[in-house]
Amino acid sequence: MKNEQRRIELPTGVLTIEVEDSDLNLDQLCDFAARRNPKRGFLFVSKVLGKHIPISPKIMRDCYQRLAQKIPRDLPGPVVFIGMAETATALGHGVYEEYVKKTGRQDLVFIHTTRYELDKEKALNFAEEHSHATDHFLYLPEDDEARRLFKSARSLVLLDDEASTGKTFINLTKAFCAQVSSNIEQLVTVVITDWRGKKLVQERHECLYEEEGIATSAVALLTGRYSFDADPDLKNVVLPKACGNGDLKDHLFQTNFGRLGLSDPGALHRIVQLNNIRLAPGEKCLVLGVGEFSYLPFLLAERIEKYNPEATVAVQSTTRSPIMLGGAITKSLSFSDHCEEEIDNFLHNGSKDDFDRVLICTETPATSIDEALVLALGAEVLTF
Repeated sequence: MKNEQRRIELPTGVLTIEVEDSDLNLDQLCDFAARRNPKRGFLFVSKVLGKHIPISPKIMRDCYQRLAQKIPRDLPGPVVFIGMAETATALGHGVYEEYVKKTGRQDLVFIHTTRYELDKEKALNFAEEHSHATDHFLYLPEDDEARRLFKSARSLVLLDDEASTGKTFINLTKAFCAQVSSNIEQLVTVVITDWRGKKLVQERHECLYEEEGIATSAVALLTGRYSFDADPDLKNVVLPKACGNGDLKDHLFQTNFGRLGLSDPGALHRIVQLNNIRLAPGEKCLVLGVGEFSYLPFLLAERIEKYNPEATVAVQSTTRSPIMLGGAITKSLSFSDHCEEEIDNFLHNGSKDDFDRVLICTETPATSIDEALVLALGAEVLTF
């Protein structure tokens, strides 16, 4: 609905939003919550992302298809799709795959940023200024052909769940041009909800063209504007530890699920096809990814849903994002992270009471998953 306005009272302040244009109703796309973050006290909580709210994989697939359909087919190649960790690793991968289906192009590579240090060659690192965890790393693809496409890229497609200032996209684009490829001609930003407002979007695009000579376009399912009147006490909110210890994590990440680039859209599908999970009619199952590892769990949930049509399947993933109870967040579990970082992780809105069966999917050893989480959910742990 166009020109819809809302005023949302949060524990951290008052968020005011105005919808300028939207493919779906605001209530179909997102809700709102408060962050435990003195730099930003609010959060747009997506209802189609499968992160903080458990949803049907059909809803996620529909989101991927809608966004991919909006990306120009004739972008100068090679084209690099970059999903932003941790929230948009699945979103980025899903939109990339749908774009491959739509275009049939073979000059595309997908990669996602990461918060983790690896003993691999970095392409660049940059900051997400307002985030609870600011540092992003982007590694060079490990496959020779993917690396060739990456280094000779002429177009970037940057994907995140939402945009509120666009600074992260600008920081990443400039770093990519300076450190990876000076041949970038076009940038496409892809988000579910874009809250920058038409004026700021235009200013960002003009500035990037003047500074880097890059033509920019924006893709979203909803565009609008926001303002936030922070509560005076927000500055006193203590931000939980969210940055890693800098230790190498190669021993935990034995398989490349996107951090080191992928140019074969079918790679993860072939892994999921090895799993034939059966559910009883009427059984409710949650497939839970952990942190950045969220696209393969989505594919597994999609497969389970397909072959168990009389059951109910939902998917989401854990997060290091500290969100307050209230608004879109009705419940929250806190537990130790799975990557030896000594960082609290969270499961928002998912609980044992809502499901008959919970499958925790991890790329790290099963023993890395906090037993407190496993017991709280009565879960099975699947390693990939």
